[in-house]
Amino acid sequence: MGGAGCEAFDRLLVRGDIFDMGLFDVILGRSELPEPKVERQFAISTAAITMEAKMGLKAAGTAGVCIKPVESSAYQRVAAEIEDLLRIGAKQSGTEWEVRKDEYGYLWVVLRDPEFEDIVATVQMTAQILTEQGFGPQLLCAVYPFSGDFRAYWIFNFKQGNYYPFVPRGKERDVQMELRLRAALEAELPIEKDLSRWYPLWGMPV
Repeated sequence: MGGAGCEAFDRLLVRGDIFDMGLFDVILGRSELPEPKVERQFAISTAAITMEAKMGLKAAGTAGVCIKPVESSAYQRVAAEIEDLLRIGAKQSGTEWEVRKDEYGYLWVVLRDPEFEDIVATVQMTAQILTEQGFGPQLLCAVYPFSGDFRAYWIFNFKQGNYYPFVPRGKERDVQMELRLRAALEAELPIEKDLSRWYPLWGMPV
């Protein structure tokens, strides 16, 4: 499931790659850990054109931001602020959105818009709100699905500032197709070089 994949990001904390979601100091923004590299996710805007031209895959008109939930009044305040700002953004761009939790308790901001650039901008806005409020370390990933003869996803790891492809085929993943996607987009996207960080996210709500 999606939450199981998101848990893979959490497990990196033993190697120091991602913060410990349970540390209260980190939750309150008192950590010395670096902020997420959110700006690099904009590269997907132009890469989507190449995806269609080279691979025949079009943006699916939806995207998701996965956030590690925290049981605290501070987090509830920030979540409410995200919803308020999404309402404003939706009026300007027409982007539809909803905030959902998966069965593992991970929070997803799910966006729908036929204009891909509007979706990318709204993902950026959501990430920026969390970062400015000291909740940047809660950001796990952004997910952009593409569809054609098959379904493929580009997943942006906020902590690493890199993308990686994910191509599910039933209950398996198509690693060869993922490598083809990397070859097609490596000149345009910051792609994670370490294949062990290409975490599959099953059952995503996008």
